[in-house]
Amino acid sequence: MNTFGRIFRVSVFGESHGEAIGAVIDGVPAGIAICEDDFSADIDRRRSGAKGTTPRREADIPEILSGVYEGHTTGAPLAVIFRNGNTRSGDYSLFKAMPRPGHTDRVADIKWNGYNDPRGGGHFSGRLTLPVVAAGVVAKKILSGISVTCSLVEVGGLPYSSDSLEIKSIIDEAARDGDSLGGVAECIVDGLPAGLGEPFFDSVESLVAHSIFAVPGVRGIEFGDGFASARMKGSEHNDVFGEDGLPATNGAGGVNGGITNGAQLRFRVAFKPTASIRKAQRTLNFAEGMMDELEVPGRHDVCFALRAPVVVEAMTAIVLADLVAVG
Repeated sequence: MNTFGRIFRVSVFGESHGEAIGAVIDGVPAGIAICEDDFSADIDRRRSGAKGTTPRREADIPEILSGVYEGHTTGAPLAVIFRNGNTRSGDYSLFKAMPRPGHTDRVADIKWNGYNDPRGGGHFSGRLTLPVVAAGVVAKKILSGISVTCSLVEVGGLPYSSDSLEIKSIIDEAARDGDSLGGVAECIVDGLPAGLGEPFFDSVESLVAHSIFAVPGVRGIEFGDGFASARMKGSEHNDVFGEDGLPATNGAGGVNGGITNGAQLRFRVAFKPTASIRKAQRTLNFAEGMMDELEVPGRHDVCFALRAPVVVEAMTAIVLADLVAVG
């Protein structure tokens, strides 16, 4: 449902154009220093406004409602919310009759018998990744000595660099065409001890993949050599042990049999192109019962993968905080 984790548990709530969105985080140890300013750096990494991202700008100011007293966590559930303000709900009135191809409009309408909030994608919106980022900030504070970093490595099929003229060019071209682009992010975790993971169904890969696929727009995940390992020989893919007892290579991405092996946890995440595009698409008009042309209005990312690395980072930290708590 909307809750993830066993001991360190994160629940998200709200809709894109509702009054507010937020997270309730349970299992937070008491005594951790935290304030609203601690969320700023990661919130800024997710913020829109840069080339290729939506022009919708929100204040994204965190409000801690509970779980903190005099600057430290109390051990009670920590609740943090973000008010929504810059909304244009009228942009979404069309999608009842003509659901956006590739989006959740149609399936959400079916699942909840038409009672779902369709504005801005409702509860399915990428806006809901903001409370996830907030929960990730808390999780990172728990992971003492463990570093979780994620960066974009590919956009539109090209190696990504923020100052690359070629990348800027394909983003501009997609924007002019009313189209969108996908991307790939790579996450690396350093400092993980060996022995984390609960096989069979709660292997490290299972839990990470479970959480990552909750992020809107994710289409694939691979650990270490990933799909390339299917084209390798065992002698190429196997991670031999060095004199320090740790894997000397890392084709497995830091996990064997669902359990961390002491090497760097490494995986990549594929994001699809943004579903909401201005480019005309021939699709069914359900109200008229005939094929029609849809041009999606509103403010949408050309490539939402540009803002995704911090979300992947947060989801990974949430998983690891729970695994550390489980022991």
